[in-house]
Amino acid sequence: MGDPKKLKKKYWTPRHPWSAVAIEQEKTLKHEYGLVKKKEIMIANSFLKKYKNIAKALIATKTVQAEKETAQVLHKLQSLGLLSADSGLDQILALQSRDILNRRLQSVLHRKGLSRTMKQARQFIVHRHVQVGSKEITSPSYLVTLEEEMVVNFKGRSPMVSEDHPERVVIKKEANETSELKEIKKKADVKTQLEEEAVELEEPQDEE
Repeated sequence: MGDPKKLKKKYWTPRHPWSAVAIEQEKTLKHEYGLVKKKEIMIANSFLKKYKNIAKALIATKTVQAEKETAQVLHKLQSLGLLSADSGLDQILALQSRDILNRRLQSVLHRKGLSRTMKQARQFIVHRHVQVGSKEITSPSYLVTLEEEMVVNFKGRSPMVSEDHPERVVIKKEANETSELKEIKKKADVKTQLEEEAVELEEPQDEE
């Protein structure tokens, strides 16, 4: 057998990898989204760069073919929830890395309240507990469409599918506590506002 074919990288690496600002931003994103490697950020940035380059080329081209490709690109990004229905090519240029990371299966699972943390969401996916529709997905970086987001859940044979599972009970308890804290804070803010308004009314006004 000959040498195996060298696989081409599917992402771009930064031109200045040792930039202090870039390193700090990557650390923040890794912590916020429960990422394991910086490579995951590079893949998201490469996805973004690819579509920004396409958008720039299409903006500068005025042909029938360009109009068809524009419709296809917009439909693709709208289905992923990255653009609204009335968005144009200019909005593609305004997208950020966080927009891509928010559409990862790991982020969607956590946002739906099926995990306590981003890292736990990653663990559930890698350990084959999660499915999208009827399809098992084991990649945390899988980009979820708006249509698929409605059918992200635990597999039928997974112990996590039971709401009585200890982890599910803890997640539900923490969610309820968070809701209660928000409600208490809201009531406290309203009370403070009413007290401030009452004080203003009691203050004597200067006679002219």
